Amino acid sequence: MAESVQGPASYFPSIKKRYGRPVAQWQEMIRASPLTRHLELVAWLKAEHGLGHGHANALVAHTLAEGRAARR
Repeated sequence: MAESVQGPASYFPSIKKRYGRPVAQWQEMIRASPLTRHLELVAWLKAEHGLGHGHANALVAHTLAEGRAARR
């Protein structure tokens, strides 16, 4: 039996469907941003790109966690 996706990644299918961009593109935008703090990035995605708080938070959390894992 396959496990269901949990955590921030559980938002990804609805993010792509609702906002029309693949998650990888959102992550590239987050990485390219001069902003580095979680809440700053969430506010930027909401203000500049019209994302809802939960979707913006999920993208930022997942992207920043990947960056931390890559530095280990």
